[in-house]
Amino acid sequence: MSGRYVYTGGDMHLSRRSFLLATTGTALATPLLAGAGPALAAGRPPAGSLPDAALTAELRAITEAGMPGVFAEARDARDRWRGASGVADVTTGRPVLAGFQHRVGSITKTFVAATLLQLVGERRIALDAPIGRYLPEFAVTGVTVRMLLGHTSGISDYDHVIFATPEDIERHRSTTFTPRQLVRAGLDQPPTGAPGAAFSYSNTNYILAGLIIERVTRRSATDEVHRRIIRPLGLRQTYFPGRHPRITGPHSRGYVPWYEGELRDFSVSNMSWAWTAGALVSTMADLNTFFRALLGGRLLRPAQLAAMKTTVPFDPTQPEAAGYGLGLYRMTWPTGDVWGHDGVVFGHSAISLHTPDGRRQVSLAQNVTHYALPGTPDPIGEAVGRFLNTALVGESPVAARTTSTARVPAVVPAPGAPALLRPLPQR
Repeated sequence: MSGRYVYTGGDMHLSRRSFLLATTGTALATPLLAGAGPALAAGRPPAGSLPDAALTAELRAITEAGMPGVFAEARDARDRWRGASGVADVTTGRPVLAGFQHRVGSITKTFVAATLLQLVGERRIALDAPIGRYLPEFAVTGVTVRMLLGHTSGISDYDHVIFATPEDIERHRSTTFTPRQLVRAGLDQPPTGAPGAAFSYSNTNYILAGLIIERVTRRSATDEVHRRIIRPLGLRQTYFPGRHPRITGPHSRGYVPWYEGELRDFSVSNMSWAWTAGALVSTMADLNTFFRALLGGRLLRPAQLAAMKTTVPFDPTQPEAAGYGLGLYRMTWPTGDVWGHDGVVFGHSAISLHTPDGRRQVSLAQNVTHYALPGTPDPIGEAVGRFLNTALVGESPVAARTTSTARVPAVVPAPGAPALLRPLPQR
């Protein structure tokens, strides 16, 4: 597989590090390239300080660096900015629009965790109960509900089993998996560690969480998320597609670099393989509304929100850099902590980051995934980092005048099994 692919409209450098902030133990706080953009502002930006012109330019820089299409929404209190750059279809040149629906991958986990934590607040589920209390058929000694939500169960992922080869990725775009098939695939693999010992990302955890919701409520887990979270917040563009392979509203195609320079479209896919771990469709506006409500205390009682924000480090050698809570992660930013989640499925990626009070927010989506080996030069990732920083920090006179060497998290892959992150093997 070549490191470069050609698509209608320009040359694209392919790097799979283009959209996600560091959440594992590699370079959690490496600086942006020297001269890559304005210095980072120190301190909290004033309310209503979204820098429209800078955000527009930074978003355009992501497509100029090689990403075909990107769109985003940023908020600061009541101030709102929306933007889009590039193409939604590399063949026709159809433009990306800021209001597109998008597969948001593992951001689904935050919705599912919030739903389960509501049940904890109602004393229908106990966080520290063994999962066998609710799912005796899938009991694993020592594993609790909390460990599922925090990815400390040691249960292996299933994605590298069902997507063992590129041919599997293509073949399974029309396959319907049951949640129990996915869980069994994960449980049949060797554990990644002892229960509770360390963070180890696994989609199997959240399929089990969905099954626990179903066992306790006697309703579909996805219906329960809709009833408790999506409908009360008025998220009209957010839904689980079920077995339906098409996104119902206006959207971008979603590409994976394939062989012989092809960008293969995976936007039409049966997402049953992701279910409560990553099947959600949403918009950037709906994501911001959700996270503001979550962080602002509208969805969970104080004890459950505190539990959600109690983190374990991604990298034990850098415990202050970033950590995972219960369906929510924390990252150290130059102006303080930010909270959120990211997601990747074949062809669609998204990241959603927020200040602790949910006042300052940014959600961003891109339409190509899985596109180069780590450690290679990554102009797309650098451009994404600058955009996210501008959205969260803003501009200030100090930032415009100084050449500060403030550091931001590097843009590298999120945690996950290799099958959902690696490029195709060479033929």
